[in-house]
Amino acid sequence: MLSYQVEAFGRPLARVLRDTPQPQGTEVLLQVGSCGVCHSDLHLQDGYFDLGGGNKIDMTRPMSPPRTLGHEIAGTVLAVGPEAAALGVKVGDRRVVFPWIGCGQCSTCRSGNEHLCAAPQALGCNRDGGFASHIVVPHPRVLLEYDPLPEEQACTLACSGLTAYSALKKIGTPAAGDAVLIIGAGGVGLSGIRLARQMLGLAPIVAEVDKSKWDIAREAGAAEVFDPTADGAARTLVKSTGGGVAVAVDFVGAASTFSFGLGALRKGGKLVCVGLFGGSAPVMPTLVSMKALNIVGSYVGSLRELRELLAFAREGKLPAMPVATRPLDDASQALDDLRAGRVKGRAILKP
Repeated sequence: MLSYQVEAFGRPLARVLRDTPQPQGTEVLLQVGSCGVCHSDLHLQDGYFDLGGGNKIDMTRPMSPPRTLGHEIAGTVLAVGPEAAALGVKVGDRRVVFPWIGCGQCSTCRSGNEHLCAAPQALGCNRDGGFASHIVVPHPRVLLEYDPLPEEQACTLACSGLTAYSALKKIGTPAAGDAVLIIGAGGVGLSGIRLARQMLGLAPIVAEVDKSKWDIAREAGAAEVFDPTADGAARTLVKSTGGGVAVAVDFVGAASTFSFGLGALRKGGKLVCVGLFGGSAPVMPTLVSMKALNIVGSYVGSLRELRELLAFAREGKLPAMPVATRPLDDASQALDDLRAGRVKGRAILKP
């Protein structure tokens, strides 16, 4: 099998040829058909997440290189372990993979929130992922049907779509006249824009500094798009929404976007922080109290939520994500292009 792995942090991925593994126990072997390239892959390639002020979340130990990246995976079942055959999966099945696997034993996993497990086994991070011709998945329960969706669309739902879906669920039902702000029109932000009309019954306002992404944001369903760094942007937004937005969803997660979203809220508003770009931003407790603000974190999503999202998408209720397919051998270049802001929508690697 062919894979592209992190062998040294901060370096291009290594091209590795090795024997194709045979599934054991409940394991399932998939031939990877499509794997999305996510912004989180950049942090994993670097070996850390930036917390600002010189502080970092060190990923060098949990990743244990060499490690194959890639967690937005769809493919075809090639072989099943002896215990997997009786668990509802067979050779030839086309499946999308839920990658946010937990230990399966702790109270968090048992509650259905294994994506928040303290001992994660996530594909593309703690276990080898989908930047490869083949992948071993530990159990059939994380393999979900996606027909009649195109494979290139289905794979994006495992992270980009799921992350946006879980974040928007935390909003609840907006009241009539409420304004919702989405910050960022990258891969996950576009998923949020696409889902907002169906889930919330409204077209969101979108803040995006890269004007080359404005048209695809509008096509995805944005009511309006503006540059949050423009002079007077914050004042204009607060004035046009009658005192601020009810909800801001930050799909970037940078210091500047977090601060902008927090400042855009009306009294009683909610900021949902999703992105992992990095940095640190001041929060003034007095204003949080006086304005009765809610600050909520949202990290990927649960297996249950991915099932919900797939059912939603398979009914034709989700507009297509703009994707550009590339051969697996372009894995390192795809990461470089994403880092440089040259990717619109999602880059999809196809072995």
